[in-house]
Amino acid sequence: MVYLPMGYLYGKRFSAELDPLIESLREELYAVPYSSIDWPRQRNHVAQADLYAPHTHVVDALFKMLGYYEKLPVPFVRQWGMDKAYKIIVKEDENTGYQCLGPVNKMLNFICRWIVEGADSKAMELHREKLKDFAWMSGQGLMMTGTNGSQLWDTSFIGQAMVDSGLIKRAEYQQLALRILNWLDQCQIRENPRHYRTAYRFATKGAWPFSTREQGYTVSDCTAEGLKAVLMLQNAEEGKLGHPVSKQRLRDTIDLLLTMQNPGGGYASYETINGPEITEWLNPAEVFGRIMVEYAYPECTTSVVTGLRLFQQYDTYRSKEIDETISRAVRYILHAQRQDGSWYGSWAICFTYAAMFALESLRHAGLNYENNDQVRKACQFLLSKQQSDGGWGESYKCPDSHAIERGVHLIMQRQQPDGSWKQEQIEGIFNQYVCRLTQQLYVAFTHLGAISYPNYKFSFTIWALGKAAQELGL
Repeated sequence: MVYLPMGYLYGKRFSAELDPLIESLREELYAVPYSSIDWPRQRNHVAQADLYAPHTHVVDALFKMLGYYEKLPVPFVRQWGMDKAYKIIVKEDENTGYQCLGPVNKMLNFICRWIVEGADSKAMELHREKLKDFAWMSGQGLMMTGTNGSQLWDTSFIGQAMVDSGLIKRAEYQQLALRILNWLDQCQIRENPRHYRTAYRFATKGAWPFSTREQGYTVSDCTAEGLKAVLMLQNAEEGKLGHPVSKQRLRDTIDLLLTMQNPGGGYASYETINGPEITEWLNPAEVFGRIMVEYAYPECTTSVVTGLRLFQQYDTYRSKEIDETISRAVRYILHAQRQDGSWYGSWAICFTYAAMFALESLRHAGLNYENNDQVRKACQFLLSKQQSDGGWGESYKCPDSHAIERGVHLIMQRQQPDGSWKQEQIEGIFNQYVCRLTQQLYVAFTHLGAISYPNYKFSFTIWALGKAAQELGL
C-alpha cells in the first residue's frame, strides 16, 4: 500500500517547483547541502539506531541492477506498471472511504490523485475531508496518528470489562452499556469491499475493523474481540440491552473467522499467509522486520479462539468446524511457547501481554495449572517477573493469589483522585519496530514505530479490578 504510490510518484518523476519553503525544509532536514547528496549511496546509509532489518545481498543486488535499468527503461513496460499501480491506488481510496490503510499511504495517494485528477477534483475533495481524522493533539503538540483511531479495539475491551467486572448490573451504567452495544452494531462491516478481488483484498463481510467501519479492513483479533463484546453485552442481565446484532450477522462473523486460519493453526492480522518467508529477503524497509508477508501471532490466535468458544455458548452453527479450528489453534499456541515459558508478543510490549492472551487460549482448551506442564511453565514465568511494588502483567487465574493481590493494590494506588490513571510508558508496537530504550531516542521511536493506546489504562485497569472484586473478593 505504501510502495504503490511511492513507485508511481518516482515513475512520474514528480516534484514541486522549488520555493523558499522547500529550500528551508531541505536546510532543516539534511546535514549537508541538498545539491551535494549522492542519493544512490544513501541506500545503505542508515543510522545504527534505526537499522533493525539490514538489507540482504539480494536487495542490494536488485537495487544495483534496477539502477542501471533506470537509465534506459522500456517505456511501455513502465507505463503499464504505472497504470496498474494507479488503478489500485484509486481502488484503495474507494474501498476505505478515502481513509486508506493508514496516514502514510493516504498522504501519498493524496498526491497521486492530485497529479492525475487535479486539485479541484472530487477525489481531492473526499481526500481533504478525511485529513482531520489523523490529527492527534498529544502532550507534545499536534501529531499524526498511525491509523484513523483505535475505536473498535478500545470499545470492545471496555464493553467486555463492563460485563466481566459486574458494572453492567448497576443502573447508572446501563445507558453507557447500551450506547457501546449500539455503536458495535453500527461498526460491523456487512459487505465485502467494493473492489474485492481486483484490489487483492481479503473478505470483510461480518468483520469488525481496528477503528471504524468506513476504514474497512478486516483484522482477525478485532473481529473476534468485537464478536465477544457483542455476545457479552447482548446476553448480559438476561438480554436487557436487546439484540441489535442479529444471529445471521454473528454467523457471518464466524464464516469469516473460519476462513482466516492458516495451515499451521495460527491466525495472522489482516489476511492469511499468502507467501513464503523467504520473501523477507526482499525487505527494503530497514526499520521494520517481518513485513513482506503475514505471520501467525499468539495474540490474534487467542482472540479468535476465545471468540469462537464464546459463540458456541449461544449458537450451534458450524460447531464441529469451530471445535476443529480451535484444536488446530491451540496446537499452534503450544508450539509457539518459548523455552522460558513465555510467548513473544508482536502487538504490544511484549512477553507478559502475549502470555496473557496465550494462557486464555489454553484455558478454553481445558488446559490449566493443575493438568498441563506448559501452563505451569507460563505461570512461573509471569511470577518470576513481578516487581517488588506489585507491578506485573497478570495472568488468568494464577494459582498464587498473593501475587494478584499485590498487582491489584498497585493499580489501586496508582489511581488518581478523579478516577483516572496517568499515562505512563508506551503500550503498543507493530511490525517488530526497533526500540532503543535510551532517553534521547525514546520520543522518536514512540512516534514512529510504537502505538499509543491511551484507553488501555482505563479498560484493562477497570477490567482487572472488577474481576479481582468479583472472583477474589478484593
